[in-house]
Amino acid sequence: MVSERRRFALPAAVALAAALLVPSVASAAEPTGRYVALGDSFTSGPLIPNQVSLPCLRSDHNYPSLVAAALGVAEFTDVSCGGATTRDLTGHQFGFVPPQYDALTEDTDLVTMGMGGNDVGFGEIVITCSLLAVTNPAGAPCEKHYTAGGTDQLRERFEQFAPTLGAAIDGIRARAPQARIVLVGYPAILPESGGCFPIVPIAAGDVSYLDGVEQALNEVVAEQAESHGVEYVDTFTRGHDVCQAPGTKWVEGLFPTSLAAPIHPNLAGMKASAGAVLAHLG
Repeated sequence: MVSERRRFALPAAVALAAALLVPSVASAAEPTGRYVALGDSFTSGPLIPNQVSLPCLRSDHNYPSLVAAALGVAEFTDVSCGGATTRDLTGHQFGFVPPQYDALTEDTDLVTMGMGGNDVGFGEIVITCSLLAVTNPAGAPCEKHYTAGGTDQLRERFEQFAPTLGAAIDGIRARAPQARIVLVGYPAILPESGGCFPIVPIAAGDVSYLDGVEQALNEVVAEQAESHGVEYVDTFTRGHDVCQAPGTKWVEGLFPTSLAAPIHPNLAGMKASAGAVLAHLG
């Protein structure tokens, strides 16, 4: 980053150790900088102990909190909120939660944001595909539903969302002109193919389709980051999806086996995301 910015001096190896091994303990490094975290529920960590914001279902062990502890930042503000969309950057979520942009200041040094899933209807997609799976568990009823007429409706949504995300990035830059801005992608939710119906009620033929859809969303986020001059962290890692065994999975299924919301990262997933962010910052 440019020399005028205050740097986060903690070496990457120490940062990773702090996040992955002792995430509850801040680094011994001298605190530096002001860090603001923006995002939706994949950032806020719903139901992961300890919950520190009831309306937003925000955990003090989500990846921004782990990153802040490892970096030893002087000031940390986490306004990530379950259910948030880019509209909630400037508007009052639930009618009373302040706009997330309100946390940004001219002296902010680091901003991370994980957002986009709710803008493109993540919850609706999960519900629709789960219900359709019952009708044809071996087929691909969800893909058939969203590609009826020869056009992939979900990918169209992503194309329409791209400029909205770009405008959101510009909004961050306008409010935090000196900050290092990092967009964080979504972790792998499903395996590449097959799935684990009925434990995770997605039809076998829809698993690869939906996996591709999620990757397409991450591509939109990465492309917008690049075109708007900010950074992107890829958290999409194979082998830790909802179909893996407890202790291996980083994202819970519809019936969680650890304290986390359904189809959301668990504590292990948050530690992994924090490690990816810290490695990138290093």
